[in-house]
Amino acid sequence: MAEKDIVTAILRYLGTIPGCFCFKEHGGMYGTAGIPDIIACIGGRFVAFEVKTPSGKLTKLQEKTLQKIIEAGGNACKVTCLAEAKTIVNGIIRLENEEDLAL
Repeated sequence: MAEKDIVTAILRYLGTIPGCFCFKEHGGMYGTAGIPDIIACIGGRFVAFEVKTPSGKLTKLQEKTLQKIIEAGGNACKVTCLAEAKTIVNGIIRLENEEDLAL
């Protein structure tokens, strides 16, 4: 599966989640280098997905950007398929539900 197809599948999935805002970051000469492919806010939580094919590797800049997002309190990761993205999103939703129950 091509990276573009993985991105499309993840965006479609995110579109089914209530309270989720997401968009595809389009690179190019006017974009910021290293920004993850998909940016989302799920239940008030910042999430960034750098999408790669299973054999794809992160650049040093992408690694550094994901780490900076994590250090800032956001969620950021490399994903190679829709299933990985779903696992991450489900963990965020579970955490959100647990926090709601604690209130």
